[in-house]
Amino acid sequence: MKKTLSIVLCAAFSLSIAAEVNYQVVPLPQQIDIDASGNYFVLADGMTVSYPADDTQMQRNAQFAEEYLKLSAKPADKKKPADVSLTLGLKSDSPDAYAIIVGKKGITIQGASPSGVFYGIQTLRKSIMNEQGEVRLPYATVSGSPRFGYRGTELDCARHFFPVSFIKKFIDILALHGINRLHWHLTDDQGWRFEVKALPELAKKASVRRNTVIGNNLYVKDPALTLFDDTPETGFYTQEELREVVRYAAERYITIVPEIDLPGHMVAAMSVYPDLGCTGGPYEVWNIWGISDDVLCAGNPKTLEFLKTVYDELCSVFPGELIHIGGDESPRVRWKTCPKCQAKMKELGLKDEAQLQTYINKEMESFLALRGRQIIGWDETLEGGLSDKAAVMSWRGYDGGKAAAKLHHHVVMTPTSHCYFDYYQLKNGKAQPLGIGGYLPLSKVYSMEPVPAELTEEEAKYIMGAQCNLWTEYMLSPDHVEFMLLPRLAAMSEVQWLQPQQKDYEQFLGRLEPLQQIYRKLGYKYCPTHE
Repeated sequence: MKKTLSIVLCAAFSLSIAAEVNYQVVPLPQQIDIDASGNYFVLADGMTVSYPADDTQMQRNAQFAEEYLKLSAKPADKKKPADVSLTLGLKSDSPDAYAIIVGKKGITIQGASPSGVFYGIQTLRKSIMNEQGEVRLPYATVSGSPRFGYRGTELDCARHFFPVSFIKKFIDILALHGINRLHWHLTDDQGWRFEVKALPELAKKASVRRNTVIGNNLYVKDPALTLFDDTPETGFYTQEELREVVRYAAERYITIVPEIDLPGHMVAAMSVYPDLGCTGGPYEVWNIWGISDDVLCAGNPKTLEFLKTVYDELCSVFPGELIHIGGDESPRVRWKTCPKCQAKMKELGLKDEAQLQTYINKEMESFLALRGRQIIGWDETLEGGLSDKAAVMSWRGYDGGKAAAKLHHHVVMTPTSHCYFDYYQLKNGKAQPLGIGGYLPLSKVYSMEPVPAELTEEEAKYIMGAQCNLWTEYMLSPDHVEFMLLPRLAAMSEVQWLQPQQKDYEQFLGRLEPLQQIYRKLGYKYCPTHE
């Protein structure tokens, strides 16, 4: 028995009828043109998918199609055309653009590049995944192209360590939603997760936190009332493991942007090398949350030596152009009283300590430029004068991003108001896992507009994308991470892919339910209630 579904063609913003498969997925394709003939193509097990011979990326795409659509992959053969053909050559300004053409002879998925083909495969996958039995696809042309080239999600593995198996699962979740950047936060006051072969004691010792504060210590005014568990937090990634994750992500067209924060959030490193701090320590891997006054000593030449050793190996593992240097929440109180820091300021003729941080940033920018890399940092990096070619992640609202764009620096918008997924999804009093505080419902995420209206057309070009962030102080398990991520990531993906005039929250909710069915089939945890 075959069923017929009534669907809403969001691309035309009008009601229409199509048989069987609903091409309306998340993120929504920009165009869905259903053939008026009412004909359809039946997709069945055992059909074939072809790809251009001698193209390894397209071969991998065919393998994904084989897995997702239950097809058999083979190189293209003009004499024996495949039921599904993967091709290149689509004309578009975005390499991630795709077109799906369904007709009498089968299905063609064409991309502006291999990544575009991959996103076309994902769209078709989501279109059919909830169908049972015979799958009918109405003759149609379905096309999509993302609004932004940078579509990011951040994961903090410093506060709590997550195994490689989960990182791969996390990458699969990102790929399902059309995300192409994983910003990976690898070090912080509470743990160092990156192996540095030249400094073998660093990860071995700085990855160990003897215990962790219970509950939200940010609201405990009396330190004597702070409670701790009896469970050490341990774990770091070897460079071999990291390279495997890089490979896995690249196959899914996701570039990893690694972050090693400087000059603040370095207590874990200073616990192993106390002479890197202004006071000389001793220091201990932090077991509470918050901001430490202890940061790297800007006047100590060993600091830059240490950083260059670390970042040199970071570059050997992560091939992406962007390297995140952090730069946020770095108090300068120690620098004000540190003889070495004050001497360095006098030597360089600096007027204030903010410029001392810029000095470090520029040193690292020059060092990384020789390795073909570009730095990106949080919006605090603006305070002492931005480095020449630095990009900015604007998290303290939109102002930092606007200021950077006006200076013609590239910007990723990630304001706490719309992008911090450690905030609660539901109103206070409703059952949900522990969060840092705040309230960020699905509807607020969906309402985000990354390009401020105050920017000129030229300035707006420097907004290269948007990103949501998962800070894991209060996320102890992979299940908790997934719950905080989903379905808000679905809303963020539409912010990243759709033009503002295409967004419609009520229609999005209608498309979200089938996506949540896919979550259940794939075993992903998510918040089932929306506000």
